[in-house]
Amino acid sequence: MKNKNIRWGIIGLGNIAQKFATDLATIKDAELVAVASRSKENADEFAVKFNSKKAYGSYDELAKDAEVDAVYIATPHSFHKEHTILCLKNKKAVLCEKPFAMNLQEVEEMLTVAKENNVLLMEALWTFFLPHYNYVLEVYKNEKLGKLKSLEADFGFYNEYDTSRRLFRKEVGGGSLLDIGIYPIFAALSTLGNPNSIKADATFFENGADSSCDMIFNYKTAKVTLKSTLIENTATEAIFNFERGTIKINTMFHMPTTVTITENGKEETIDFNYQTIGYNFETEHFNNLLRNGKKESDVMTFNFSKILIKTLDTVREIIDLKY
Repeated sequence: MKNKNIRWGIIGLGNIAQKFATDLATIKDAELVAVASRSKENADEFAVKFNSKKAYGSYDELAKDAEVDAVYIATPHSFHKEHTILCLKNKKAVLCEKPFAMNLQEVEEMLTVAKENNVLLMEALWTFFLPHYNYVLEVYKNEKLGKLKSLEADFGFYNEYDTSRRLFRKEVGGGSLLDIGIYPIFAALSTLGNPNSIKADATFFENGADSSCDMIFNYKTAKVTLKSTLIENTATEAIFNFERGTIKINTMFHMPTTVTITENGKEETIDFNYQTIGYNFETEHFNNLLRNGKKESDVMTFNFSKILIKTLDTVREIIDLKY
């Protein structure tokens, strides 16, 4: 596999799949060979737009396609476990969009099947692979500005309530927490790790999906304030306050953006000159894992995915959000 061209399939052809396919086309030694939707017509349209060789009207057909090496799963959250296991049992490497699944139990089932079939599996949380975020992680780990004292991270935008849309449909994991609250929580866990305690409060739409969630993560040496909301536009920034300065990941912190550093009264903004949407970074990492025969990422590890979903489970328990 060392120099192999990685042949990709995509299951679930919504907006995120379109972004993934756009960036996949920029990657050397990788190509889109098959796409699948519940609607053959949708699959055909997607295949034409993104130059896929094949289009399927069922996920099972794609999973059984011998020409597919890896599958990107972009179906609604509640189907992640089912579709991941389908592909793993057909010996396909799987890159599954975040959140990995609906709860820890589902994630553990997926990991078990991956190990039983000796197949690569990774949660697609693209922020972990973006250069600007890795810059911030380096500052944190090397204590270039001292120890981290506090973190504030939010993700919010207003969307008109519409239960025909996946975002608001509770039965498929819709609502603010799993969809966008995962990013502020990720910012805390990827730096400070597991909190000592969590406080959370939420508001809800009439169908029971959470419309907003405010969280406080308490650590021995730091306090973290997090927010997700679908009922107001927020700055969507991540602000890391260190002993000797501050790093702010500017608006839409979870995707390609700039970083502003304030130290000794001086402010500097770093532009990372992104040329893509940003999905190529996680995809290239995954391709290299596959070529080298790895079954687990050394960045988005199984353990980190379990910590992330377990934290989401804890917040859901606190705010009494059940699916």
